Amino acid sequence: MSEATGLQIVSLLPSATDLLFDLGLGANVVGVSHSCDHSGAAGLPILTRSIVSPDAPQAEIDRAVSEAVREGRALYQVDGPLLDRLNPDLVVTQGVCEVCAVTPGTIDAAVRYLPGCLPAAHVLSLEGRSVAGILDDLRALAVAAGVGDRGEQLAADALHDWQNIVPAPHGPRVLTLEWVEPPFYGGHWVPEQVERAGGVNVLGAAGTDSGRATWPQIAALDPDIIVVMCCGYGLSDNADFARTLLTRTDLRAVREGQLWAVDANAQFSRPSLGVVRGAAVLADLLRGQENAGESVRVG
Repeated sequence: MSEATGLQIVSLLPSATDLLFDLGLGANVVGVSHSCDHSGAAGLPILTRSIVSPDAPQAEIDRAVSEAVREGRALYQVDGPLLDRLNPDLVVTQGVCEVCAVTPGTIDAAVRYLPGCLPAAHVLSLEGRSVAGILDDLRALAVAAGVGDRGEQLAADALHDWQNIVPAPHGPRVLTLEWVEPPFYGGHWVPEQVERAGGVNVLGAAGTDSGRATWPQIAALDPDIIVVMCCGYGLSDNADFARTLLTRTDLRAVREGQLWAVDANAQFSRPSLGVVRGAAVLADLLRGQENAGESVRVG
């Protein structure tokens, strides 16, 4: 794909950066968030930082996030002066989850006192909470960047791949965990991924937020398979998080060796085209098949 000419884009969330590179617009990206880990974005100016250390224990991160939300404090800070100097034509953010990435309100707070900042920039907030919503965001991003036809083609290709995933035949009952201390179940598009893979999702509904659960609640649901996909982490870290659950012998899935970890960043946490591959990985997982670098059975 050829690059769009002249347009300067700032992406303040990893999934948008991934989509921009999918659209062939990598050369147009002039700034990113601290979480944008696409290889093509290496070395670009970083405009955000989190008030919570990602290296802290999960329980400590949960406490810090919950406290910030209760107090109405933003979890992320935007470098307004740097944004002003970059003077982008398009700024991409999101409105799905204030815990996951910068929201439009955070941008407004960062540039409020900079008189020349973003007078002409278009701020696009991606809002997809389902697979269809992700494809709609892809199309909207493509239109905003002046490459609408590319977006339509990519969306059509992704939908074709989604529809051609072969589901596992036996319909196991699946619990997805986006956090383990305390446990949070997967929401948004994750239940759709489970169902497309042939599983029965035991907690969470498509298009709704992820939610907090309790271990007694999970034990009572008695899922056949537990998949650890902690938000913001790759396969190796999620395998480590899953191993902390091996002592939970009250969970039949753990006792029977049906505790799995996946690459959440690449295929589950982010509203990007990776969710299609994630559903295919889940389908193999439900058949008991590991995908090297994408899933692993723990224990």
